[in-house]
Amino acid sequence: MVTGLRVQFGATVALDGLGLTVRPGQLVGFLGPNGAGKTTTMRSILGVLTPQAGTITWAGAPIGEDARRRIGYMPEERGMYPRMPAVDLVEYVGRLAGLDRRAARASATHWLERLGLGDRLDAAVQELSHGNQQRVQLALALVHEPDLLVLDEPFSGLDPVAVGTMIEVIGEQAARGAAVLFSSHQLDLVETLCRQVVIIDAGRVVVAGEVDALRVASDLRELRVGYAGGREVCRVVAAGSDLDALLREARAEGDIVSFSFQPPRLSALFLDAVRA
Repeated sequence: MVTGLRVQFGATVALDGLGLTVRPGQLVGFLGPNGAGKTTTMRSILGVLTPQAGTITWAGAPIGEDARRRIGYMPEERGMYPRMPAVDLVEYVGRLAGLDRRAARASATHWLERLGLGDRLDAAVQELSHGNQQRVQLALALVHEPDLLVLDEPFSGLDPVAVGTMIEVIGEQAARGAAVLFSSHQLDLVETLCRQVVIIDAGRVVVAGEVDALRVASDLRELRVGYAGGREVCRVVAAGSDLDALLREARAEGDIVSFSFQPPRLSALFLDAVRA
Protein backbone atom coordinates (compact mmCIF):
# COMPACT_ATOMS: atom_id res chain seq x y z
CA MET A 1 0.00 0.00 0.00
CA VAL A 2 1.26 3.44 -0.98
CA THR A 3 -0.16 6.39 0.99
CA GLY A 4 0.45 10.12 0.61
CA LEU A 5 3.63 9.74 -1.42
CA ARG A 6 5.48 12.97 -2.19
CA VAL A 7 8.68 13.16 -4.21
CA GLN A 8 10.24 16.43 -5.27
CA PHE A 9 13.32 17.08 -7.40
CA GLY A 10 14.34 20.68 -6.80
CA ALA A 11 11.35 22.80 -7.81
CA THR A 12 9.69 19.91 -9.65
CA VAL A 13 7.05 17.93 -7.75
CA ALA A 14 7.06 14.43 -9.24
CA LEU A 15 4.54 12.87 -6.82
CA ASP A 16 2.02 14.94 -4.91
CA GLY A 17 0.28 12.88 -2.23
CA LEU A 18 -0.09 9.79 -4.41
CA GLY A 19 -1.75 6.68 -3.01
CA LEU A 20 -2.60 3.24 -4.40
CA THR A 21 -3.18 -0.31 -3.20
CA VAL A 22 -2.27 -3.63 -4.84
CA ARG A 23 -3.43 -6.76 -3.04
CA PRO A 24 -2.28 -10.39 -3.45
CA GLY A 25 -3.86 -11.88 -6.55
CA GLN A 26 -4.69 -8.47 -8.02
CA LEU A 27 -3.46 -7.25 -11.38
CA VAL A 28 -3.54 -3.45 -11.40
CA GLY A 29 -2.89 -1.32 -14.47
CA PHE A 30 -0.90 1.79 -13.55
CA LEU A 31 -1.51 4.39 -16.22
CA GLY A 32 -0.56 7.96 -17.00
CA PRO A 33 1.00 10.16 -19.67
CA ASN A 34 4.77 10.51 -19.93
CA GLY A 35 6.10 12.37 -16.91
CA ALA A 36 3.05 11.63 -14.76
CA GLY A 37 5.10 9.92 -12.03
CA LYS A 38 4.69 6.20 -12.76
CA THR A 39 8.37 5.29 -12.80
CA THR A 40 9.05 7.52 -9.78
CA THR A 41 6.34 5.62 -7.88
CA MET A 42 7.82 2.27 -8.85
CA ARG A 43 11.33 3.33 -7.86
CA SER A 44 10.01 4.55 -4.53
CA ILE A 45 8.40 1.16 -3.87
CA LEU A 46 11.72 -0.52 -4.66
CA GLY A 47 13.68 1.81 -2.38
CA VAL A 48 15.69 3.34 -5.24
CA LEU A 49 14.21 6.73 -4.34
CA THR A 50 13.39 8.05 -0.87
CA PRO A 51 10.15 10.06 -0.78
CA GLN A 52 10.00 13.29 1.19
CA ALA A 53 6.65 12.20 2.63
CA GLY A 54 4.26 9.26 2.65
CA THR A 55 4.40 5.57 3.55
CA ILE A 56 4.94 2.35 1.61
CA THR A 57 3.86 -0.87 3.30
CA TRP A 58 3.51 -4.55 2.41
CA ALA A 59 1.37 -6.96 4.47
CA GLY A 60 0.75 -4.15 6.95
CA ALA A 61 4.41 -3.39 7.66
CA PRO A 62 6.92 -0.93 6.18
CA ILE A 63 8.84 -2.41 3.26
CA GLY A 64 12.36 -3.33 4.36
CA GLU A 65 15.25 -5.20 2.78
CA ASP A 66 13.71 -8.65 3.32
CA ALA A 67 10.38 -7.59 1.81
CA ARG A 68 12.13 -6.06 -1.20
CA ARG A 69 13.75 -9.42 -1.90
CA ARG A 70 10.20 -10.65 -2.54
CA ILE A 71 9.62 -8.03 -5.25
CA GLY A 72 10.21 -8.71 -8.93
CA TYR A 73 10.97 -5.60 -10.97
CA MET A 74 11.05 -5.19 -14.73
CA PRO A 75 12.26 -1.70 -15.66
CA GLU A 76 11.44 0.01 -18.93
CA GLU A 77 15.09 0.79 -19.66
CA ARG A 78 17.71 -1.91 -20.14
CA GLY A 79 19.69 -2.78 -16.99
CA MET A 80 21.44 -6.04 -17.88
CA TYR A 81 25.05 -7.15 -18.27
CA PRO A 82 25.25 -7.34 -22.08
CA ARG A 83 28.09 -9.89 -22.36
CA MET A 84 26.63 -12.44 -19.92
CA PRO A 85 24.80 -15.48 -21.28
CA ALA A 86 21.09 -15.07 -20.62
CA VAL A 87 20.79 -18.12 -18.37
CA ASP A 88 23.83 -17.09 -16.30
CA LEU A 89 22.41 -13.59 -15.81
CA VAL A 90 19.02 -14.85 -14.67
CA GLU A 91 20.68 -17.39 -12.36
CA TYR A 92 22.86 -14.62 -10.87
CA VAL A 93 19.82 -12.45 -10.10
CA GLY A 94 18.07 -15.46 -8.58
CA ARG A 95 21.01 -15.99 -6.23
CA LEU A 96 20.95 -12.30 -5.26
CA ALA A 97 17.30 -12.83 -4.32
CA GLY A 98 18.26 -15.67 -1.96
CA LEU A 99 18.06 -18.86 -4.06
CA ASP A 100 20.87 -21.39 -3.83
CA ARG A 101 22.88 -22.15 -6.98
CA ARG A 102 20.93 -25.25 -8.02
CA ALA A 103 17.50 -23.66 -7.46
CA ALA A 104 18.55 -20.45 -9.22
CA ARG A 105 19.82 -22.38 -12.25
CA ALA A 106 16.69 -24.49 -12.46
CA SER A 107 14.42 -21.48 -12.16
CA ALA A 108 16.42 -19.47 -14.71
CA THR A 109 16.22 -22.30 -17.22
CA HIS A 110 12.50 -22.78 -16.57
CA TRP A 111 11.57 -19.14 -17.09
CA LEU A 112 13.68 -18.61 -20.18
CA GLU A 113 12.16 -21.74 -21.72
CA ARG A 114 8.65 -20.65 -20.67
CA LEU A 115 9.21 -17.30 -22.35
CA GLY A 116 10.33 -18.86 -25.62
CA LEU A 117 14.11 -18.60 -25.23
CA GLY A 118 14.92 -22.26 -24.69
CA ASP A 119 17.21 -22.25 -27.74
CA ARG A 120 19.02 -19.06 -26.64
CA LEU A 121 19.96 -19.94 -23.07
CA ASP A 122 23.69 -19.52 -23.70
CA ALA A 123 23.42 -16.51 -26.00
CA ALA A 124 24.93 -13.29 -24.69
CA VAL A 125 22.29 -10.71 -23.86
CA GLN A 126 23.74 -8.27 -26.40
CA GLU A 127 23.25 -10.85 -29.16
CA LEU A 128 19.50 -11.00 -28.56
CA SER A 129 16.91 -8.90 -30.33
CA HIS A 130 15.14 -6.08 -28.49
CA GLY A 131 12.07 -8.27 -27.98
CA ASN A 132 14.10 -11.21 -26.69
CA GLN A 133 15.95 -8.94 -24.28
CA GLN A 134 12.53 -7.91 -23.01
CA ARG A 135 11.75 -11.58 -22.35
CA VAL A 136 15.01 -11.93 -20.40
CA GLN A 137 14.04 -8.92 -18.29
CA LEU A 138 10.76 -10.59 -17.38
CA ALA A 139 12.64 -13.79 -16.47
CA LEU A 140 14.83 -11.68 -14.16
CA ALA A 141 11.69 -10.41 -12.43
CA LEU A 142 10.20 -13.89 -12.07
CA VAL A 143 13.18 -16.06 -11.20
CA HIS A 144 12.56 -15.97 -7.43
CA GLU A 145 8.73 -16.26 -7.65
CA PRO A 146 8.10 -12.85 -6.07
CA ASP A 147 5.10 -11.86 -3.98
CA LEU A 148 4.88 -8.51 -5.77
CA LEU A 149 5.63 -7.90 -9.45
CA VAL A 150 6.32 -4.33 -10.60
CA LEU A 151 6.47 -4.13 -14.41
CA ASP A 152 7.27 -0.93 -16.30
CA GLU A 153 6.12 -1.12 -19.96
CA PRO A 154 6.50 -4.92 -20.21
CA PHE A 155 5.05 -5.13 -23.75
CA SER A 156 7.46 -2.65 -25.32
CA GLY A 157 9.02 -3.96 -28.53
CA LEU A 158 7.30 -7.35 -28.46
CA ASP A 159 5.80 -9.10 -31.48
CA PRO A 160 2.21 -10.46 -31.23
CA VAL A 161 3.38 -13.97 -30.27
CA ALA A 162 5.55 -12.62 -27.46
CA VAL A 163 2.75 -10.33 -26.30
CA GLY A 164 0.46 -13.36 -26.04
CA THR A 165 3.03 -15.25 -23.98
CA MET A 166 3.61 -12.22 -21.76
CA ILE A 167 -0.13 -11.87 -21.12
CA GLU A 168 -0.38 -15.55 -20.17
CA VAL A 169 2.56 -15.38 -17.79
CA ILE A 170 1.40 -12.18 -16.08
CA GLY A 171 -2.08 -13.64 -15.66
CA GLU A 172 -0.62 -16.83 -14.20
CA GLN A 173 1.34 -14.82 -11.65
CA ALA A 174 -1.79 -13.08 -10.39
CA ALA A 175 -3.64 -16.42 -10.35
CA ARG A 176 -0.97 -17.96 -8.08
CA GLY A 177 -1.47 -15.07 -5.64
CA ALA A 178 1.19 -12.54 -6.61
CA ALA A 179 0.27 -8.86 -6.57
CA VAL A 180 1.00 -7.32 -9.98
CA LEU A 181 1.40 -3.61 -10.71
CA PHE A 182 2.26 -2.73 -14.28
CA SER A 183 2.33 0.34 -16.46
CA SER A 184 1.71 0.38 -20.18
CA HIS A 185 0.70 2.81 -22.90
CA GLN A 186 -0.97 -0.09 -24.75
CA LEU A 187 -4.38 0.45 -23.20
CA ASP A 188 -6.09 -2.33 -25.13
CA LEU A 189 -3.78 -4.83 -23.41
CA VAL A 190 -4.39 -3.23 -20.03
CA GLU A 191 -8.13 -3.52 -20.58
CA THR A 192 -7.72 -7.20 -21.51
CA LEU A 193 -5.60 -8.02 -18.47
CA CYS A 194 -6.82 -5.84 -15.63
CA ARG A 195 -9.95 -5.48 -13.57
CA GLN A 196 -8.41 -2.60 -11.63
CA VAL A 197 -6.68 0.53 -12.92
CA VAL A 198 -5.07 3.58 -11.38
CA ILE A 199 -4.65 6.60 -13.66
CA ILE A 200 -2.31 9.35 -12.54
CA ASP A 201 -1.38 12.75 -13.92
CA ALA A 202 1.06 15.35 -12.58
CA GLY A 203 1.89 13.08 -9.65
CA ARG A 204 -1.68 12.63 -8.45
CA VAL A 205 -4.30 9.90 -8.83
CA VAL A 206 -7.09 11.20 -11.08
CA VAL A 207 -9.09 7.97 -11.58
CA ALA A 208 -8.98 4.61 -9.77
CA GLY A 209 -11.26 1.60 -9.56
CA GLU A 210 -12.63 -1.40 -11.47
CA VAL A 211 -12.49 -0.93 -15.21
CA ASP A 212 -16.08 -2.09 -15.88
CA ALA A 213 -17.51 0.12 -13.13
CA LEU A 214 -15.54 3.13 -14.37
CA ARG A 215 -16.75 2.57 -17.92
CA VAL A 216 -20.41 2.36 -16.86
CA ALA A 217 -20.13 5.43 -14.60
CA SER A 218 -18.42 7.53 -17.25
CA ASP A 219 -20.12 10.58 -18.79
CA LEU A 220 -18.97 9.32 -22.17
CA ARG A 221 -20.30 6.72 -24.57
CA GLU A 222 -18.86 5.07 -27.65
CA LEU A 223 -21.09 5.43 -30.71
CA ARG A 224 -20.32 2.88 -33.41
CA VAL A 225 -22.18 2.85 -36.74
CA GLY A 226 -21.72 0.27 -39.48
CA TYR A 227 -22.73 1.04 -43.05
CA ALA A 228 -23.47 -1.08 -46.10
CA GLY A 229 -20.25 -1.82 -47.93
CA GLY A 230 -18.24 -2.41 -44.76
CA ARG A 231 -17.57 1.17 -43.68
CA GLU A 232 -17.66 1.76 -39.93
CA VAL A 233 -17.60 5.02 -37.98
CA CYS A 234 -16.76 5.20 -34.29
CA ARG A 235 -16.74 8.30 -32.11
CA VAL A 236 -17.05 9.23 -28.45
CA VAL A 237 -20.09 11.27 -27.42
CA ALA A 238 -21.72 12.43 -24.21
CA ALA A 239 -23.68 9.79 -22.30
CA GLY A 240 -26.75 12.04 -22.32
CA SER A 241 -26.78 12.49 -26.10
CA ASP A 242 -30.10 12.34 -27.98
CA LEU A 243 -30.08 8.88 -29.58
CA ASP A 244 -32.81 9.75 -32.06
CA ALA A 245 -30.79 12.72 -33.27
CA LEU A 246 -27.65 10.61 -33.53
CA LEU A 247 -29.51 7.97 -35.50
CA ARG A 248 -30.91 10.59 -37.91
CA GLU A 249 -27.41 11.96 -38.45
CA ALA A 250 -26.09 8.48 -39.10
CA ARG A 251 -28.84 7.68 -41.61
CA ALA A 252 -27.98 10.82 -43.53
CA GLU A 253 -24.52 9.32 -44.14
CA GLY A 254 -25.73 6.09 -45.77
CA ASP A 255 -27.50 2.76 -45.30
CA ILE A 256 -27.00 1.57 -41.71
CA VAL A 257 -26.40 -2.12 -40.96
CA SER A 258 -25.44 -1.73 -37.27
CA PHE A 259 -25.75 0.92 -34.56
CA SER A 260 -24.41 0.66 -31.01
CA PHE A 261 -24.16 3.04 -28.05
CA GLN A 262 -21.91 1.53 -25.38
CA PRO A 263 -19.77 2.54 -22.38
CA PRO A 264 -16.39 3.88 -23.55
CA ARG A 265 -13.22 1.87 -23.88
CA LEU A 266 -10.40 2.37 -21.40
CA SER A 267 -8.52 4.52 -23.94
CA ALA A 268 -11.37 7.06 -23.96
CA LEU A 269 -11.53 7.04 -20.14
CA PHE A 270 -7.80 7.66 -20.00
CA LEU A 271 -7.89 10.61 -22.40
CA ASP A 272 -10.86 12.15 -20.58
CA ALA A 273 -9.13 11.77 -17.19
CA VAL A 274 -5.81 13.33 -18.16
CA ARG A 275 -7.41 16.14 -20.19
CA ALA A 276 -9.55 17.06 -17.20
